[in-house]
Amino acid sequence: MKSGIKYIELKSGFSDKEPAWIGLVSSSKSGKTLYFNGKAFQSLKGMGTYANYVEIESGDEYWISGVKKNMMDRHWAGGGKIFVENRILNDYLQVTGTTELDKSAYELVDVETEIPINRINELENTKSIEPKFDESIYIKTPKELTNEEIEFLIIELIEDEKQAIYNKGRRMIKKSRIELETELEKRN
Repeated sequence: MKSGIKYIELKSGFSDKEPAWIGLVSSSKSGKTLYFNGKAFQSLKGMGTYANYVEIESGDEYWISGVKKNMMDRHWAGGGKIFVENRILNDYLQVTGTTELDKSAYELVDVETEIPINRINELENTKSIEPKFDESIYIKTPKELTNEEIEFLIIELIEDEKQAIYNKGRRMIKKSRIELETELEKRN
């Protein structure tokens, strides 16, 4: 497993005032999964709007990149302290060519160091056991679907909405999701 110092910024729901860290990130043998602070991340493969990785368990989107030598990692419109992992402080200072951190911009923290490989494997195996429906659920009207089919489609649409590149596509997905949620509420 390879490790390196990276900049990690949460992008979901904070409008450029998101929490950010500089820490030791490990990658799987294939490089497709990154691990930091007890979390696992998979690449959005260019499909993210402001993010390049998604946290597997929560679905939160993150920006993960190498650290900049000039320490200008945060987005120009962003703000707030950047948390620096204690165990990599000396290495980070060496990369940036500085002798200390600006206390107004950085804060030292301890993070979860366990790499959750087993937990993530178990989660991904559970995901593959989800009930599968035949292709006809995609052409049925909301009234023709069972509650279980509606719930399945809503989960799918939420994921599609997060990964939509264009606003028009995102709005169409959201409209379909709201129609299904409304139908489900009527039934309950």
